[in-house]
Amino acid sequence: MSRTSNPDEVTARLQSRMAAEHRQIEAVTLSEQRRHGESLRAVVNDGLRTIEADMGVWVGRVRVILLNAWLRPLVAGVVIFVGISGGSWGLMHWLSTGIQDRIETMATLEVWIEDARATLAGIEDTTWGVTLVEIEGERFVVLPDGTLANPPWTVDGRPALKLPSE
Repeated sequence: MSRTSNPDEVTARLQSRMAAEHRQIEAVTLSEQRRHGESLRAVVNDGLRTIEADMGVWVGRVRVILLNAWLRPLVAGVVIFVGISGGSWGLMHWLSTGIQDRIETMATLEVWIEDARATLAGIEDTTWGVTLVEIEGERFVVLPDGTLANPPWTVDGRPALKLPSE
């Protein structure tokens, strides 16, 4: 049986077919867009991983450069500075302590010398200028000038008496 169609039915069938094809094209397009989006995501993620890896290598190189170019020389400089400063301080402390000890010893010796001079002056006052001298193993009592008219011995121009050696 043959069926005759009228123009409205043909239009409706064409519209229906066009709508179905339109939906099918939209579905295929949407599927392709999703597939294309996943592909782009994969490419972008690969690129991001590559960039991150390259940045890690770059950061590592910068760290090595900073370590070699700045940090090690800085640490070495600080160690040298501290060593020189500590050594200088130690040397100056040692020298100042030695000088201070010598100054104190010198002051003590000066006091002792003054005491000895005072003692010697006291002895000379109580001995009336008589001194004892030993010359080449012989002992003499040196008297003040003018005590003997013709002395048998003289020491430094002063009259002297020779003592027997025992």
